[in-house]
Amino acid sequence: MAASPPVPVVTIDGPSGSGKGTVSRELARHVGWHLLDSGALYRLVALSGVRAGLRPDDVAAHTALARTMAVQFDDDGRGGERIRLDGAEVTRELRSEAAGQGASRVAAWPPVRAALLERQRAFAEPPGLVADGRDMGTVVFPEAALKIYLTASAEERALRRYKQLKEKGSDANLAALSREIAERDQRDSTRAVAPLRPAPDARIVDSTGMSVAEVVDVVLSAGRAQGLWG
Repeated sequence: MAASPPVPVVTIDGPSGSGKGTVSRELARHVGWHLLDSGALYRLVALSGVRAGLRPDDVAAHTALARTMAVQFDDDGRGGERIRLDGAEVTRELRSEAAGQGASRVAAWPPVRAALLERQRAFAEPPGLVADGRDMGTVVFPEAALKIYLTASAEERALRRYKQLKEKGSDANLAALSREIAERDQRDSTRAVAPLRPAPDARIVDSTGMSVAEVVDVVLSAGRAQGLWG
């Protein structure tokens, strides 16, 4: 088990489309803490592999990229995130369904997960960290001060993703998104290493029918009760 992080950490885990990324960004902004978007790291590994012309099943080469790729996370000034890979902005590319499928594939490889583990833990800096992902509370930060497992019905998660893509001007098919989310849920929850599941001490929040602000209020109240913020 990892040692207790030197600064307080809140983990927000959950399946694709549960809203954990948006909630994590809003929470981190509200309390003034750092943010770790762990899913972006796996997407970046997959994208780096495509750009390098690697075979999709070349575990060793993808692991090397996980150790060496130059990544930078910034605020885009509009409440969103700006992500750079080797100096080039790749934010929009990373949010594609293809990138998400690639991330789910490389995340199932133990060497890639091991290569990214310490990199993720290094994000824990004062005054605190909000860590968004699928195994933040179970593997990366098992001693986190507060663990949230955010979920929603599969239908609502597919609809949210559909609306996101349409708002960005991307083509989207709701039925296809529903199938992809179901397939990703199955793959993420049954992989041999760090399967998607709530930590035993996580607070489960079903966001079906809830707004982002309502979910953030739930997490803020939970953190306040534990003395993490005023």
